[in-house]
Amino acid sequence: MILPAFRLHQPDTVAQALEIAASCSGDCDYLAGGTDLLPNYKNRLNPRRNVIALWRVRELRETGDRSFGAMARLSDLEADRGVRRRYPGLAAAVSQVASPLVRQQATLGGNVLVETRCYYFNQSHDWRASKGYCMKADGDVCLVVPQKEICYAIYAGDTAAVLMALDATFTLSGAAGERGVAAREFFAPDGIRKNVLLPGELITRITLPEGAERCRSGYAKLRLRDSFDFPDAGVAASLRLAGGVVEDLHVAVSAVSMTPVMFPEVTAQARGEKLDSDLIRAIADGIAARCTPVKNVMFPPQYRKRMVGLYTRRLLEQLAQS
Repeated sequence: MILPAFRLHQPDTVAQALEIAASCSGDCDYLAGGTDLLPNYKNRLNPRRNVIALWRVRELRETGDRSFGAMARLSDLEADRGVRRRYPGLAAAVSQVASPLVRQQATLGGNVLVETRCYYFNQSHDWRASKGYCMKADGDVCLVVPQKEICYAIYAGDTAAVLMALDATFTLSGAAGERGVAAREFFAPDGIRKNVLLPGELITRITLPEGAERCRSGYAKLRLRDSFDFPDAGVAASLRLAGGVVEDLHVAVSAVSMTPVMFPEVTAQARGEKLDSDLIRAIADGIAARCTPVKNVMFPPQYRKRMVGLYTRRLLEQLAQS
């Protein structure tokens, strides 16, 4: 399919990008790797008349031991031995995004901001016209849970769940300057609003806290095919043990709701306890019981719910032994 017409802007700095965005009066999108945005444009899913490509903004590619520019390529992170050693969960999530070819182009910030997905939304224009448009594009009613207030399209990124489990911070840049927002507070429970970004703002940097490298972390993904597909459920965990006793544990689940979801009321019971098979099963069962997926992707809700429990158990068993 052919892309719709738009004006392409190619700034050299973040400041220039923000200035262009302000001049577009909200009718613009930022373009990172383009692996999600451009296919959506081809399907005529909310295209804008202005696209601001961030390819030339070198400051967005700068990385350090604990921080990553939003334009860091996923393939570079996947190949980075330091990332694999310090943050194995992030490396695992990155390695399961789409396919090797896509990861050559896709970026970390782009994966965090990946468009929410739904069976009724991610289709061609003709398909959507035959079914009746949904409120996320061209219509005014959610076709998953019929009403006009909330879009139930799921969050379908891979890396955000790990970043939440590791307590990362996102640096957002906008007309009012920079601000830091915890990854755990960034997402909004609506498939259209999606997050706390203000008009014209963009993520410029992702930073992990001191001590994150001492955590055992991992990621497990449910998808129809072993490559290329978005998650139908994804489980990320961060674990810190001392002598077999849990010092800290966080679990985040992606692709079962409009945001990645955490379960502090479940994982808190593990602190100070020995991480044995009974405790792992109790945590996995408690998380699965609290997941409430709806029928908006290929796998049925009850199957995704059960797989969240299974993946949580397997992941915690793996981290306990690593």
